[in-house]
Amino acid sequence: MYELSLLCPEDRVEALSDALDALDALSVSVEDADAQTEAEQALFGEPGMPPPKDGWQRSRIVALFPTEAAAREARQLLQVQDFFEGCHVLGVAPVQDQDWVRLTQSQFTPVDITPDFWIVPTWHELPPQARTSIRLDPGLAFGTGTHPTTRMCLRWIARRGAGGAALGKVLDYGCGSGILAIGAAKFGAVDIDAVDIDPAAVESTRLNAQANNVQLRAGLPDQVAGPYQTVLANILATPLKVLAPLLCSYVAQGGHLVLAGILERQADELKEAYAPWLPLQVADSEDGWILMTAAR
Repeated sequence: MYELSLLCPEDRVEALSDALDALDALSVSVEDADAQTEAEQALFGEPGMPPPKDGWQRSRIVALFPTEAAAREARQLLQVQDFFEGCHVLGVAPVQDQDWVRLTQSQFTPVDITPDFWIVPTWHELPPQARTSIRLDPGLAFGTGTHPTTRMCLRWIARRGAGGAALGKVLDYGCGSGILAIGAAKFGAVDIDAVDIDPAAVESTRLNAQANNVQLRAGLPDQVAGPYQTVLANILATPLKVLAPLLCSYVAQGGHLVLAGILERQADELKEAYAPWLPLQVADSEDGWILMTAAR
């Protein structure tokens, strides 16, 4: 396999990408040509920030071709096109053979939630200090334990469960991979509903629960049957505000609401959105994200 690398200004990226597709490139990727320099540009803002730019000032386009001849032919055809003006060929080079499965797996290592509670991919040995663990591989649904929002939710579950306080009946709303529901089961919950609007997430939750030998009910949101002693929702601030009356209605007397997917600067707007039903407070923070909880 060979890669053709090109350098182009922002206004030529779309035309070049389309042309490479038409030339039967196996894949086309675009990256900031100034990445890891002082000129690097961030494109994707957090929720609530101004809309991102459409592209970088200078982009590096990399197209993969099955043979060197195909890559060189594509280079020659592109160089004579009007839309190639201002663009440059960086080169044609072979792609080194790699064990892509092993390379991908190397990016996912065991994650410690507390000193004795770990999230561990199936291809890793359990750390010796892991008294409690969840076996979880990256998949189609959000939730591998690496994101701060997931870690904060799991820490809350672990501390409450390990401290002897029963989690009671649990709802994981927007369950993704099912990691929070599985975590609740690992810390003593036996009556658990995990729901998501994405059927792929529901199936992922069922498979991950089976792999971890825990029992839960996974399905679409219409299966929710409250009230619950623990309601978990790790989504994002905007849907959490819309869902405020619904999520609060699921919380039983004496129960807890645990919300994540919230940036530090969004704390006040979440408190205001939930104020008619429950008093939210910041319970944890990590890397600019916060965990908010309330008790009925």
